[in-house]
Amino acid sequence: MRPARLIATAAAFASIAVIATAQTPPPAAPQAAAAPGGDPVVGIVDGQPIHLSDISDAVKSLPDEYRSMPAPTLYPLMLDQLIDRKAIAILARKQGLEKDPAVQREIARDTDAALQNALLTRDISPLVTDAAVRARYDQEFKGKTGEEEVHAEHILVPTEDEAKSIIAELDKGGDFAALAKQHSKDPGSANGGDLGWFKSGEMVPEFASAAFALKPGEITQTPVKTKFGWHVIKLEERRMSAPPTYEQERDELRQTMIQENLKKVLADARSQVKVQRFNVDGSPLRATDSAEPPPPPAK
Repeated sequence: MRPARLIATAAAFASIAVIATAQTPPPAAPQAAAAPGGDPVVGIVDGQPIHLSDISDAVKSLPDEYRSMPAPTLYPLMLDQLIDRKAIAILARKQGLEKDPAVQREIARDTDAALQNALLTRDISPLVTDAAVRARYDQEFKGKTGEEEVHAEHILVPTEDEAKSIIAELDKGGDFAALAKQHSKDPGSANGGDLGWFKSGEMVPEFASAAFALKPGEITQTPVKTKFGWHVIKLEERRMSAPPTYEQERDELRQTMIQENLKKVLADARSQVKVQRFNVDGSPLRATDSAEPPPPPAK
């Protein structure tokens, strides 16, 4: 895809969702051109100015690979893009499209989204700095021991009787890996049923409870039932895992902190407004309305 076409397509991607879902801060957008005077006018369309900051803002909505294009290449492409937008908007106003009710609703939604994004960015970003995320990591993980994990193998079969039969063969000296390859319905049966290392929370409760109750070398003497079928489990090893590193937890901690602060901002916003709810037909809500199913869609 040509750069100019992709830039035209990608420029509409910025939205309020950025602050709520960002995993890491986005890379800084390259400046289109170095210029004195703060925010110079770089184009005029029918008397309406285009500022350098308009180009910088448009660049922020591009995919990373296009943000990194050399400024001398990116600048004229983005300027042409903004000139085209201005020209189309001017033509639409001349035709009175800003008075169209559907257009007015869309403008109102865009205005609300811009205000929401501005407030959330202002109030949340300073609370989710790298230093704040590091402090949260130190509070939750630094100096603490890791979690116990086990290395186990299993054989998965559809019936309890088949699982009991396999346990009987193992008690007679049968090879666990060979029996897994022969009988197990698990996709990992080709490697002898080896599950590798896992923590308790990574398995369904019934399986985890049985596996973590074993000693190294032991095999469950009673088939273990889960929603997947009947399991025969052999424990190989146990160990304490190391606590996760900052790099492993950084993105998840950042997301958690964003969500926590977002809830606070939303709670504060709700506390300052009066909210009224209505039924889908616009009629006032009654005490029992929440228990009633919504009306069927119109045919």
